[in-house]
Amino acid sequence: MSIATQLYEVQQALPQGVRLVAVSKFHPKETIGEAYREGQRIFGESRAQELKAKYEALPKDIEWHFIGTLQTNKIKYIIPYVAMIHGIDSYKLLAEVDKHAQKAGRIVDCLLQLHIAQEETKFGFSFNECRDMLNENRQPWEHVRIRGLMGMASDTDNEEQIKKEFCALYTFFRELKSTSFAAQPTFNELSMGMSHDYQLAIAEGSTLVRVGSRIFGQRPAARF
Repeated sequence: MSIATQLYEVQQALPQGVRLVAVSKFHPKETIGEAYREGQRIFGESRAQELKAKYEALPKDIEWHFIGTLQTNKIKYIIPYVAMIHGIDSYKLLAEVDKHAQKAGRIVDCLLQLHIAQEETKFGFSFNECRDMLNENRQPWEHVRIRGLMGMASDTDNEEQIKKEFCALYTFFRELKSTSFAAQPTFNELSMGMSHDYQLAIAEGSTLVRVGSRIFGQRPAARF
């Protein structure tokens, strides 16, 4: 099937209030352009150099989300044009984003990444680490806006386990929304679900799903 057809099928399956991040990392700008012509405006990238090159080559109304592991020395390269960073997994990283956003005269939307999967290869705060980080750093960040949480479920065929992990993250999201972020209505995003499990994630409360291979097919080898 064509990208247009596959994109349409994913978009039609999304209920109101759930947005699609089309994961375009490693795909060429021509492929992204095809999805853009079908109305898709949010794309997800995981490498600073690749994101910069695509930003410069593609229409400026695209909303670029950084969805990969972000190294502190790469932050300055994406701050001028990234709309949201999905993977904030430490206080140090959050502080660095705030510092570079201040230099750029921007306020950057961020999601705190929680470790909900069984695999140790996935990153993120534990629930207690996240609580402690927020309790110990109560001062508002002037150039970072924490919009919500992100998490990746275990890579397994066990749907009950995936649902349990997504449910745990949703419950924690609701906890923070009523405590640490009770006075911040912009804390309203929960990014969970990818090509193989986004429908389960939606059922458990996701507001952002990150879908790549379901739309674009398997990713080519990295060129950056």
